[in-house]
Amino acid sequence: MIKRPQPDEYSAFAARYVDLVGDEPILEILKENQQSTYEIFSRISANKAGYAYAEGKWTIKQVLGHMADTERVFAYRALAFSREAVELPSFDQDVYMEGATFNDRTLTDLANEFKTVRESSLYLFKSLTENQSTQKGIASGNPVSVRALAYMIAGHELHHIKILKERYLVG
Repeated sequence: MIKRPQPDEYSAFAARYVDLVGDEPILEILKENQQSTYEIFSRISANKAGYAYAEGKWTIKQVLGHMADTERVFAYRALAFSREAVELPSFDQDVYMEGATFNDRTLTDLANEFKTVRESSLYLFKSLTENQSTQKGIASGNPVSVRALAYMIAGHELHHIKILKERYLVG
C-alpha cells in the first residue's frame, strides 16, 4: 500500500496537486479516476473537442494530451527513483505542447490513450514495495518521492478536470 507522502517529499509547487487528493488509498483513486476521466472526455462531442475557452489557451484535445504526457513523465520519474536515486531534468509543458499533434487526432483516440497510460501507471505503482515508494530522486531541481509522484499524477488530473468543468464545459 502506498501511503500519503509527507510535505518534505515534494516541492511547494507540487503541493497544489497533492493537496487535491483525498484520503482514499491512492491506487483506488487512480483507478476510479481512470474511468471517470475517460467517461468525461468520451461524452464531449467532436465539434467541441477543438474548443479553447480563450485566445492562447489549450483546446480540450490538448488538455487531455497534456494530461497523458504529464502522467508519462511523472510515472517515468517514479520508475527511475524506485530503482536508483537520480536527478532528472525538468518538464516544460509548453515545449512539449509545441511538439505535440493532439489537435490532429480524435478525442476518442486521445481518451483511449489516456486510459491506457493510466493502466500502465497502475501496474507500476502496484508493483512497488513500501520501501520503493518512499525512495527519492531529484526532478526539476527538487527532491520528490515515488509516492509523491503517484499523488501528483492524481492531483494533476483533478486540477485539469476542475478547469475543464469550469471553463470548457459550461453553458
